[in-house]
Amino acid sequence: MARADVLVDLVKAVSSSDQLSFRKSVEILIQEERSKGHRILADRLEKVLRAHSSQAALSQAPAPTIRQLQTKSISQKDLVVELIPERSLESLVLADSIRTQLREVIDEQHRAELLHAYGLSPRHRVLLAGPPGNGKTSVAEALAFELMVPLIVVRYESLIGSYLGETSIRLKALLDYVRTRRCVLFFDEFETLGKERGDTHETGEIKRVVSSLLLQLDDLPDYVVVVAASNHPELLDRAVWRRFQVRLELPLPTRAQLTAFVTSISERSKVNFGLAAETVAKRLLGLSFSEVEEFCLGVVRRAVLDQKMDDAKTIASSRLEQWKKRLKPTNKDVLNE
Repeated sequence: MARADVLVDLVKAVSSSDQLSFRKSVEILIQEERSKGHRILADRLEKVLRAHSSQAALSQAPAPTIRQLQTKSISQKDLVVELIPERSLESLVLADSIRTQLREVIDEQHRAELLHAYGLSPRHRVLLAGPPGNGKTSVAEALAFELMVPLIVVRYESLIGSYLGETSIRLKALLDYVRTRRCVLFFDEFETLGKERGDTHETGEIKRVVSSLLLQLDDLPDYVVVVAASNHPELLDRAVWRRFQVRLELPLPTRAQLTAFVTSISERSKVNFGLAAETVAKRLLGLSFSEVEEFCLGVVRRAVLDQKMDDAKTIASSRLEQWKKRLKPTNKDVLNE
């Protein structure tokens, strides 16, 4: 074919988006250039053609089907974060009733073989509820520490997919992975997955995820301790509640608990706040453990930098005044928390 005809066909193919004709025309040009000894130009044309073909294939690729998603290899590291627990149960400031129930779960897990011999299973599903910052994550870590197993935290940004059925498939892959070992599996903000199915504002996809979650929780072996935490337990499906054998509420700390908490931070950091722990607790009453910890660490940082670790009264008093005037969340912020 004459070069002029090839160029005309090439322009027609581009204007009509005819990929097959475009490829044939370019291949003819490449052959002509090679026959003339123009090897460098022919190689450049061939390279451009390969790149164009690859891009065209990607742009025309259909969305993955459910079967493709099922057979797709999902990396476990994308679904979870595995942590080595460092916080013991004794290091936490908890109500005696809560500590007793957690100790019972730990004892049942340690003596599971004895229970199995009598046809019984240790409890292994714990639901924690309460305002944010009051120790739900710390309790999960402490359970893992006492059981001497890893803490596996679910990553929702990787678990929740955009395609129909994708979340349920990834959830199954996740639970298939954890069932192969002794561990504590932690779901924070559990209402993300376990929302009430009767909610008219939720989609059918969420309802399918909840149904899948319930079936798979039932199927987990008793050596996998599942801890679910929720700031809004009222949003959880009623069938989700039934799956958890131990349900604990972690409310805002009392003045006595805050006193013990402030004392422990002062002793651990070797900083004398210069104020009685009871006084600090009284001034900070109504805050969560995490907020009080941040206050105390702020005093510790300043005391270290100012070399006033033996007497940080001036720093602690100044910080108390700052916290009294600090920005607080609005009602809207609280509702969306």
